Amino acid sequence: MEIKEKESVVVRFSGDSGDGMQLAGNIFSTVSATVGNSISTFPDYPADIRAPQGSLTGVSGFQVHIGADQVFTPGDQCDVLVAMNAAALKTQYKFAKSDAAIIIDTDSFGPKDLEKAQFKTEDYLNEMGIDPDRVIACPLTTMVKDCLAESGMDVKSMLKCRNMFALGLVCWLFDRDLDVAFNFLKEKFAKKPGIAEANIKVIQAGYDYGHNTHSSVANVYRIETKNKVPGRYMDITGNKATAYGFIAAAEKAGLKLYLGSYPITPATDVLHELSKHKSLGVTTVQCEDEISGCASALGASFAGALAVTSTSGPGICLKSEAMNLAVIMELPLVVLDVQRGGPATGLPTKSEQTDLLQALFGRNGESPMPVIAAASPTDCFDAAYAACKMALEHMTPVILMTDAYVANGSGAFKLPNLTEYPAINPPYVPEELKGTWTPYMRAGNGTRYWAVPGRQGFEHILGGLEKDDKTGAISTNPENHDLMTRKRQAKIDAIQVPDLEVLGDKDDADLLIVGFGGTFGHLHAAMDEMRAMGKKVALAHFKFINPLPKNTAEVLKKYPKVVVAEQNMGQLAGWLRMKVDGFVPYQFNQVKGQPFVVAELVENFTKLLNK
Repeated sequence: MEIKEKESVVVRFSGDSGDGMQLAGNIFSTVSATVGNSISTFPDYPADIRAPQGSLTGVSGFQVHIGADQVFTPGDQCDVLVAMNAAALKTQYKFAKSDAAIIIDTDSFGPKDLEKAQFKTEDYLNEMGIDPDRVIACPLTTMVKDCLAESGMDVKSMLKCRNMFALGLVCWLFDRDLDVAFNFLKEKFAKKPGIAEANIKVIQAGYDYGHNTHSSVANVYRIETKNKVPGRYMDITGNKATAYGFIAAAEKAGLKLYLGSYPITPATDVLHELSKHKSLGVTTVQCEDEISGCASALGASFAGALAVTSTSGPGICLKSEAMNLAVIMELPLVVLDVQRGGPATGLPTKSEQTDLLQALFGRNGESPMPVIAAASPTDCFDAAYAACKMALEHMTPVILMTDAYVANGSGAFKLPNLTEYPAINPPYVPEELKGTWTPYMRAGNGTRYWAVPGRQGFEHILGGLEKDDKTGAISTNPENHDLMTRKRQAKIDAIQVPDLEVLGDKDDADLLIVGFGGTFGHLHAAMDEMRAMGKKVALAHFKFINPLPKNTAEVLKKYPKVVVAEQNMGQLAGWLRMKVDGFVPYQFNQVKGQPFVVAELVENFTKLLNK
């Protein structure tokens, strides 16, 4: 058997929402990350809670891009497509390259399956224009039943292992070490060793099937890691990285971590993950609604904890009044917004960047609030840490924005060394101010001192009514309200954030691409492709959106053409126009619920260059 070297490969697992495609994809990602490959994943969930089996709307997909060098996106199209049933082939083939290898379970392509998938004939490959020579067609279900015939499992339980056979076959195609997959399953099913053993047996059977048949459809490839950085790695989703970032910040600040949350797609996994870590001083409360989730976190903040509340766009709407209360009381609070498609229920399992203006302005009154956007699944750790540090040190609520693509996607994450992260120093009121301190007395940078309840001589009350700057008593004085409004704004404006970094041809680019948040990988890949074509292109990607980096205007006005690309109708572009005099960019906007397609970006950006 000849094993060929390959720089990168994209694999897409697809099947019914109950076929375990997410698990198969996650294990393959973990196996790849463990050997040091760079990975980028994209889970594509159906919006239906439980669509009819075999239906077109019930197809669940998981795409992973693995590379010898750094990869920035899950890939536009896949090299290998696993289609567990007829509906998966019908809906997912559009994501496959013209020469992709396609793995199908022929047991799931019977007349009824084809009818549900709306095929017109039984010659489904010809109907879709698929070359049969590119198809690895195997009676996967039958082989799984044969493999587990002596296991004592019922047929329903056996069928739940079908995804592992497909995983084993894919592992053979890419010369993956099965031991990592075996250990993953032993840990996942530690309390059900029989289930772990059955799945391990089926993975091995899938691997052996590929090895023994030596299919001519696909070669066996190996992706060797080019730039190995020593350290411990794990495959981590954005939501899990966000949770870990919160824990790390609490530990660094020496505080208890409190999360008040109401379950909402796609943010719920942060609540699930943090609830596992009581031993690290984490308290989680699943509240009865979004409002109480935010209000309870604000109470925890007043009591001296690092307080977080998590939600998606609809929850931000409901939390807005409590968030305003945090603004006027000047208490630290991190509000996590995992954006999804809207408006209303919209596309609850899909991804957008449509909450930006809501984060900046979606409250009553002048209520300035810092906004940070994570750029990738692994960046969620650093973004969460930065949001906590900013909230605690500047006594303000901070909105941390991710999105469904970033939150559910994953990457190879090098476990960080916390000693290398900056200290977090909340502005606790000094003991020497005892007797003269009032609730809105400020430190040198304009931040209100934090008096945690329990300190004798610093007893106080806070509330939603405007307070006198000097005494902290309720005030309706017009001049005082104007003063307090300006002080709250000045405090946010004074926050120091890193300069905006320009990547690519930063000195002489003909086109500057601008974006924020989870589109970083796709925009970076588009820039790389255009530079490889000989074009002068640069990228400036915003992580800190309010306040903007000090060099924002300098960067944006430096280049002859600037295009702002975002998954909304132009919210970042509007914000930048508002903050930078004379800035009039081109725009590229899509609101499809899906990540950008790099080829489309390159095509559109090239047209701008040639204009």
